[in-house]
Amino acid sequence: MNKSKLKKIYNKIFPSFVFYLEKELKNCNSILDLGCGPNSPIKDLKNKPYSVGVDIFQPSINKSKKKRIHNQYFKMDVLKIDKKFKPKSFDCVIAIDLIEHLTKRTGIILIKKMERIARKKIIIFTPNGFLKQHEYDNNLNQVHISGWSVSEMRKMKFKVIGFNGFKKLRGEKGEIKLKPKLFWLIVSDFSQFFLKNNPEKAFQLLCVKEIK
Repeated sequence: MNKSKLKKIYNKIFPSFVFYLEKELKNCNSILDLGCGPNSPIKDLKNKPYSVGVDIFQPSINKSKKKRIHNQYFKMDVLKIDKKFKPKSFDCVIAIDLIEHLTKRTGIILIKKMERIARKKIIIFTPNGFLKQHEYDNNLNQVHISGWSVSEMRKMKFKVIGFNGFKKLRGEKGEIKLKPKLFWLIVSDFSQFFLKNNPEKAFQLLCVKEIK
């Protein structure tokens, strides 16, 4: 059996983040992707809706444009989205690996702005608690400033799904910490079955809030 077939089988057993994201975006025809970066998971959706990417770092926008991930782009501070986009102007507003780069106060402000712009739901993906991360790719905005817990997100009425296995197995940038890495990666993937509905010990949190 070749590697591509093995990969397909493995992905069926252990669904990727994109699988869950696509499931949540099923009835959404427009997406505002905040802090879209150079490689947004939007690119891997099978049924790609209309999307707008927002990022403050021009090199990331340039890389994303080359991959044609979004239909339109804006270089701007995400905290100014309410000045650019009207209320209820997108079915879904997403922030993948973004709020941990903001202070807790500004993160909450951003969430409220996301709620005003979204018609159907908002989606946030973030580490479970504070995860230390330094600058990389010459981008000062990559530094982590805050951490967000399951209880905090639930208090704000988010549905929370645990992601990427046990928190203790991974470190900065989500890298497996233990060796041999392949073995512990498989352990991490297996633990997903338990942590999906028990996110308190998961490495990352997929948080979804329906807008009424």
